[in-house]
Amino acid sequence: MRVFKTRWFVRFARKEGLTNHKLAEAIREIESGLYEADLGGDLIKKRVARTGEGKRGGYRTIIAYRKGNRAVFLYGFAKNEMANIGARELQHFQKLARLFIGFSTTQIETAIKGEELQEIPEYGEEVPQ
Repeated sequence: MRVFKTRWFVRFARKEGLTNHKLAEAIREIESGLYEADLGGDLIKKRVARTGEGKRGGYRTIIAYRKGNRAVFLYGFAKNEMANIGARELQHFQKLARLFIGFSTTQIETAIKGEELQEIPEYGEEVPQ
């Protein structure tokens, strides 16, 4: 399975200090069935802890996800900044999820070259505890 971040999410993660290891850990948890919500249309909501803190007051991430295929981190927000996404945003993210999940290998490589997507190479590696 390949894991990616959108251009927007790359900036968000950098600003908030969310490392690739932390994001890879979140995907491993999703694959084990541990996530907050299935939002429909290949979209998952997953909590990610702030560095040195727990998940409860951390970040919420919106991820395009198809088991065994690919995951794309689309959006993230701090719980203290926003309670949840609205219906309009949900529809927008479901459209993005269908788009990214439906990409061919060639389209993925083109998106990487165009810096629309960035792969998380650490996904296949063990995350230190």
